[in-house]
Amino acid sequence: MKKIILIIGLLFSMVVAKNLNLKELETNCNNGDMKACFELGKLYYNGKGVIQNYQKSAELYQKACDGGDLFGCNNLGILYERGEGVRQNYQKAAELWKKACDGGDLLGCNNLGTLYAEGKGVKQNYQKASELYQKACDGGEPYSCNLLGRLYYDGKGVKQNYQKAAELYQKACDGGDPYGCVLLGILYEVGEGVRQDYAIAKEYYGKACDLGDQLGCDYYKRLNNR
Repeated sequence: MKKIILIIGLLFSMVVAKNLNLKELETNCNNGDMKACFELGKLYYNGKGVIQNYQKSAELYQKACDGGDLFGCNNLGILYERGEGVRQNYQKAAELWKKACDGGDLLGCNNLGTLYAEGKGVKQNYQKASELYQKACDGGEPYSCNLLGRLYYDGKGVKQNYQKAAELYQKACDGGDPYGCVLLGILYEVGEGVRQDYAIAKEYYGKACDLGDQLGCDYYKRLNNR
């Protein structure tokens, strides 16, 4: 299974107030506004308006997480998974993502599912991964639908079912996940789980390309030149 792009959690924005400046965020964070701490942590991570500092970002995410901000827990987990600003620790990442997931943060569920699928920080368990992806997918996280679809395609943690995989790729694609569109296009091209149809396959490759996926562009050109 390809590595998940966990950076999505770091780019996800729960904007407290778009016009807050750095000093206002710092003041609000110090006064107990955990969303301000989270936003400030993102600024330090991305180096926007401040010198990039992963350690400072980690400290702010920790404060936000301890104060009940689930996005802070999720992003702190990403730093532990990547070893940015903290020593790499998959077990710690798993603990943080479980906390985020249990609180209803879909990215936390998705990321924890990935650890179970890859056996990092937890014992590899595809069934547990599928349950976590299902929870996130049902909540509207398209990439989780993609990942769950791959488990159904491969028969890992669930009974192999190409039709179910196609349905999940469709849901992912409809939600804006370009690789879900690519995978659905592949199923239509080869006729697995759906009736073989090159025109529909090309349509989904084109949609993936429009969403910025280079593989979708390449596959679209290949079918277009048949």
